Amino acid sequence: MGISQQDLADYSGVGISTVKDLERGVGNPSLHTLMKILDVVGMEVVLQVKQTV
Repeated sequence: MGISQQDLADYSGVGISTVKDLERGVGNPSLHTLMKILDVVGMEVVLQVKQTV
């Protein structure tokens, strides 16, 4: 997307180490952290609850 890890961290308010871990696939972000990052890149989280019969 043309944004550096540092810029993503700064814009989202998430620590740079968290951004780096997520990019490497080692992080396990909270929903709140994920939402902050996705907001910066113009995406959103959509949760769906599956109804059981």
